[in-house]
Amino acid sequence: MKNTFSNKENKIKALIVEDEPVLAELNAEFIQRDTNIQIIGIATTLAEAKIMVDKLHPVLILLDNYLPDGKGIELFEYIIKNKLTCYVIFITAATDIDTCSNAIRYGAFDYLIKPVSYQRLKHSLERFDLFLYRQSIQQHLNQRRIDELFNLQTKDFIDVNRHSKGIEEITLQKVKDLFMQTDEAQTVENVVAKTHISKTTARRYLEYCVQTKLLTIEINYGKIGRPERLYRRLGK
Repeated sequence: MKNTFSNKENKIKALIVEDEPVLAELNAEFIQRDTNIQIIGIATTLAEAKIMVDKLHPVLILLDNYLPDGKGIELFEYIIKNKLTCYVIFITAATDIDTCSNAIRYGAFDYLIKPVSYQRLKHSLERFDLFLYRQSIQQHLNQRRIDELFNLQTKDFIDVNRHSKGIEEITLQKVKDLFMQTDEAQTVENVVAKTHISKTTARRYLEYCVQTKLLTIEINYGKIGRPERLYRRLGK
């Protein structure tokens, strides 16, 4: 799959399919505030969802199963039948084994049961972000890389409070992945451009990687201007 990040804002375009407008708006507000997802539309019926999928071409669909004119799983079947390139995360009250089994069989990235905690939703969306990022930087895979991609869909939810303060697992893995791809030194600007995180965030995670002995710092004094900090993977 080609790079699916938005060229303008580096945001992943997503469609919410939810028949409760208030809940849909609350979810949209949270998602756009705390993740790398851009909500490009909200559909409240199955018919409306099909039209918006065809017109807006979302990369991700956040899908409820119980809709006024049908079931969300039918939208998944529509996507497969028409060979549309988008992913699905179910956010639904449907707990029956048939719906869950079909979602797995069709290739849903995740399946969240209502009422879903926003921390769990954020974790799922961050894993999806990393899933796309890894695809964008890797053209040829070995078994370990393939296992990593599949594991992003099955990895257990881990409470971020167990990690170092201000350091989140998904963002840290993005930075690590970048340095695992090359032995070349990277500037903060390189990291920002390649991982789509902010400059402030990049500095914090780079310094954390130095503290944990993953990276080492080199100083490039150059000919003019301030010395430049270069980060390089420690060891091979």
